[in-house]
Amino acid sequence: MTWEKIIWNQFGAAIDMLDNAIEACPDALWQARLFADEPAEFAEFWYVAYHCLFWLDFYLSETAENFTPPAPFTLSEFESGELPERVYSKAELRAYLKYGRSKCQTTLQNLTDPTTPQRVRPNWRIHSVAELHLYNLRHVQEHAAQLSLFLGQNVGTAPGWVGKAKED
Repeated sequence: MTWEKIIWNQFGAAIDMLDNAIEACPDALWQARLFADEPAEFAEFWYVAYHCLFWLDFYLSETAENFTPPAPFTLSEFESGELPERVYSKAELRAYLKYGRSKCQTTLQNLTDPTTPQRVRPNWRIHSVAELHLYNLRHVQEHAAQLSLFLGQNVGTAPGWVGKAKED
């Protein structure tokens, strides 16, 4: 098994766990606040999911130049303290997740040299493409876990563990 396939199995599992949390969120909790110590809008369920998907997409890009998320999403994540113009629906975020999942799988399949310097964020503490992918995986898993914990605390059940990426 190749390094790329091993990473995909775990990265895809983290993305699948995020998808399960988004899917399991009842409409009544879509705009519920997850964290008491964050500004209300930045702590809502939908926003945490969107934030995670935006950075998943960005970190899978070859460079920052010309990066544009698919419509209807914007570059608001690059602006400190700025929210998207509206609340995104569950269907919109699940479509963005499907886009990001496919981009991730394709990116990992086409990876020729994991030690290649990453060019998305020059002059950053993360230097190689491989480390950036692991960083990105951890970021996705962190937010999938936050959303699942929130659901467990507020619904009484949470999506289960995904041990390996789902087959397409």
